[in-house]
Amino acid sequence: MLYDICCIGHITLDKVVTPRAEKHMAGGTAFYFSNAIRNMDVKYKLVTAVAESELPSVKKLTDKGIEVKAVPSAHSVYFENIYGDNQDNRTQRVLQKADAFTSQDLQDTEAVIFHLGALLADDMSTDFIKSLFQRGNVSVDAQGYLREVVDQQVHAIDWADKREALQYVDILKVNEHELEVLTGLSDIKEGAKVLAEWGVKEVVVTLGSMGSVILNDNIFYTIPAYKPTEVVDATGCGDTYMAGYLYKRVKGIYIQQAGEFAAAMAGLKIETSGPFEGTEEDVLAMMNR
Repeated sequence: MLYDICCIGHITLDKVVTPRAEKHMAGGTAFYFSNAIRNMDVKYKLVTAVAESELPSVKKLTDKGIEVKAVPSAHSVYFENIYGDNQDNRTQRVLQKADAFTSQDLQDTEAVIFHLGALLADDMSTDFIKSLFQRGNVSVDAQGYLREVVDQQVHAIDWADKREALQYVDILKVNEHELEVLTGLSDIKEGAKVLAEWGVKEVVVTLGSMGSVILNDNIFYTIPAYKPTEVVDATGCGDTYMAGYLYKRVKGIYIQQAGEFAAAMAGLKIETSGPFEGTEEDVLAMMNR
């Protein structure tokens, strides 16, 4: 079977601390992306790697109708996210790491788009990216490649292999901070151009409450943010955005419209704690508010 989208990433144990509350929940790109896309009209599969202790989290996803391949791992990833009043800022610790993904984990899965949601720099190698690039379109969230764990602390690092790896990336998602780490440039458009020169076909730059910018074929698309009625929890917003964006792109929708749909989906997600679980109709209603 050929899937429209296959997301690859670890489901994590997340401890989320906000000024209002402390919660323990599943998390990671794999978790937020899968929940956000599950009600969309798309053939979807998640490939994750978890310890036996997290198999109940996998079952919760399969009970929702999400197809999941769970690769055994010695440990699951355990993140601690602490937010202040400004949801754009957080501090993180990693209390456990999971095993890296290998090409063998994907040998039985074909997809139009493979979306890689690495959480840490060594989750997915350049050879792994290259092997998927030969089989489909590769979408990458850069955030994990810019995180290194030393004594449980998350340290911002540059992606050591970026010039090699980005030649095999069709769509790259970064925020403004990640863009600056990768390119050394704080100017959004200039930084995006550098990533395009390195081989990325579509550069998606999310700017939080300032919206997003997408570069494709030397054309910039400016995407507005859709204002939530209330800011409750920003965890997983970028993953929700990419779920909406890749869903529309795989359906052949043009970049501007796909970006606006993605932005509305992310805006809706901020209004609730936990993952986005709405429908396409909910997103369209948000766009028409």
